Amino acid sequence: MTGGGTGGHVNPAIAIANTIREKEKNSVIAFVGTSRGIENKLVPKFGYEVYHIEIQGLRRSLSLSNLKTAYLAVTSVFKAKKFVKNFKPDVVIGTGGYVCWPVVKAAADLGIPTVLHESNALPGVAVRMLEKYVDVVYTNFEATVKKLKYPEKAIRVGNPLISGFEAKEGDVNEIKGGYEKLLLSYGGSLGAMRVNGEMLKVMRDYSSKHPEVLHIHASGAIEKETALNTFREFGLEKYENLQLVEYIYDMPKKMAAADLVIARAGAMTLSELAMMKKPCILIPSPNVTDNHQYKNAVELEKKNAAVVYEEKNLDEGVLSKAVEELLDNDKKLRDMQENIGGFAVENTNELIYNGVRRLVDNK
Repeated sequence: MTGGGTGGHVNPAIAIANTIREKEKNSVIAFVGTSRGIENKLVPKFGYEVYHIEIQGLRRSLSLSNLKTAYLAVTSVFKAKKFVKNFKPDVVIGTGGYVCWPVVKAAADLGIPTVLHESNALPGVAVRMLEKYVDVVYTNFEATVKKLKYPEKAIRVGNPLISGFEAKEGDVNEIKGGYEKLLLSYGGSLGAMRVNGEMLKVMRDYSSKHPEVLHIHASGAIEKETALNTFREFGLEKYENLQLVEYIYDMPKKMAAADLVIARAGAMTLSELAMMKKPCILIPSPNVTDNHQYKNAVELEKKNAAVVYEEKNLDEGVLSKAVEELLDNDKKLRDMQENIGGFAVENTNELIYNGVRRLVDNK
């Protein structure tokens, strides 16, 4: 397995690896990443070893760093070939991020079956560089297939998820605790300053005035103190239906109970929302490569499966009004549930495993 840089690349790889290990108990699985990536925190928790390749991404502006990137892009493939020859894999699977390039290219050059999975609507640089050489490209979005140079290699299977995102009636009743509606909002594990600011205004201007609505917002670790200070400044601690937390540790349960979710638009988040059929307001992060979160969100918006606001369009009161219009309109919420559910592929992990198994058997 290879993929790294962000959780959006690493978590699908872990989900695929877990499925393979579950199906084939004697399988031996290794991850290849960089020494700096989040994969070093996430992968070992599931019992997999992480090996490292030195590689880095291109900068968007002119930089001497790009000369080193070009050098590593060539030399890292040779180094990856040594690792691949030693490990002798039956298949190499890449899930995005620049670390995929040397490992998947090395395997393809050596005649080993190779697979890519692209979570985002717009294929990333590594996937675009590698699609020519691999056997199969799995995609999360149907729209991604049309953006590939080799669409005949592509199969839309959805996004593989680490188990846990299944709605349970008991969880819903427990989390809601007697409230009529649950509004769940968050901006990511570390937090997002703009999302926090807007959500605290929604708490002040809408949620505090609707005691029948339980509003839980996760500030993230970095923004925790700033968010808490504003929460107190707005006098929100006196409202029992408002909860400001640092992190949502039981996200599957909370999401199962939510009537409306406000979040960023990373591929993993959208897959979780689709799997659980959750109406949502999406605020794509503007600080990602190729603005891919906005492009992800637009795919849902086209099907009336989400309401999308770019940060630059978040004028005063916009989100509070949007929340009110949705939570007061049960029909609209039901329509959004049905529409976003259409993006879910419930057996994604199985589809990928079966496809990889056939590829290895046939090649």
